Amino acid sequence: MTPWYALLLELLNDFRYNVLLEFINKSLERFWIMIYFDNSATTKPNTQVLEAYQKVALQYFGNASSIHHLGMEAEKLFMQARKQIATLLNVKSSEIIFTSGGTEGNNFAIKGIAKQFSSRGRHIITSSIEHPSVYETCEQLKNEGFEITYLPVDHEGRISLHDLKNAMRNDTILVSIMHTNNEVGTIQPIKEIGEIVNQFPKAFFHVDYVQGAGKIPLNFYESHIDLATISGHKFHGLKGTGALYIREGTKIQPLLAGGGQEFGLRSGTENVAGMVAMAKALRLSIENFTKSKENLMHIKKYLFEQLKMIQGVRINTPVEGSAPHIINFSVEGYKAEVLVHAIAKHEIYVSTTSACSSKLGEPSKTLVAMGLPANCTSSSIRISLSYENTMEEAKQAIQVIKQCIEQLKFAMRGS
Repeated sequence: MTPWYALLLELLNDFRYNVLLEFINKSLERFWIMIYFDNSATTKPNTQVLEAYQKVALQYFGNASSIHHLGMEAEKLFMQARKQIATLLNVKSSEIIFTSGGTEGNNFAIKGIAKQFSSRGRHIITSSIEHPSVYETCEQLKNEGFEITYLPVDHEGRISLHDLKNAMRNDTILVSIMHTNNEVGTIQPIKEIGEIVNQFPKAFFHVDYVQGAGKIPLNFYESHIDLATISGHKFHGLKGTGALYIREGTKIQPLLAGGGQEFGLRSGTENVAGMVAMAKALRLSIENFTKSKENLMHIKKYLFEQLKMIQGVRINTPVEGSAPHIINFSVEGYKAEVLVHAIAKHEIYVSTTSACSSKLGEPSKTLVAMGLPANCTSSSIRISLSYENTMEEAKQAIQVIKQCIEQLKFAMRGS
């Protein structure tokens, strides 16, 4: 006969199992109903990308700089990843330098050119709506004696080519302009900008391509781009992976001293698994966005039309000349954080400004530069899509946004 305490233990184990099973089921249910509309901050890693990373990290863990068999295998994969990314960007393998992401890439490009060519001139041109990794880098250089010109933007967030021409000088050594604005999605006239910069032999042209890579094609050569930054986690790769395109023949001063990896430009043990995963992520993102671009534009158009119908909502993203995955709007009279948290209670995730600036609680610098009134700059919400998002999610999000705005209005009237 089984002892009573053994039976009791068995019942307890069954109870724990059932509780655990219920918890797992609820967690899975919560996961599946989640709607993620914050893809400009970061994207969910593609399953195939994670599998590629795991395989390389486990099977090809050798140091790519080592001369033994394991190191040589790792180096071969690393070179293949470089070649694949170069092919996808339509550039040469020797023009791709691997980095840890957008912030390092932007710092590397701007500081590297500034320090390499400071004897030529100390004038740098950028825009008033750049990502913090560009703006703060320029401010650091300003403290070191460089002169920075911040070009204004129009009400759509676009610079004037006329202003750029007037700002160019004989001592201008760098122009740094983002391809796609991370807050409102405005696309800059990169080719036209490149043509202007190309007329000044001493000047280099850097493009922050972080929000555009994998979504909006860009010909680096035709646009006369000398340096361009991409970041893996913005196109379903892994955080901590990125690359900087440096046009062949462009000299740039390294930021890191050490073992001389990456053609002597970026020392440090190579992140083989991360870069193999990033190459796969870029390929899959380009393929998936090509297939789903029409559907994505359909979803964006729906969100535009529905948001415009909500009283008190102002759309900040331009209808034409903007990225297919970003919609920015303001709800006048309400703090953006309050609305974001209200929407998040329904498992729908949107954002305020750039993820790098959202915790500061300050008005959007981009919207301020675009000339929007204060009640809009502090109440802006960003929806950023992925090829994984669906029309059903968009419809559900609109219902929740309407509901949250009505609830906030009612709460304000009650108070």
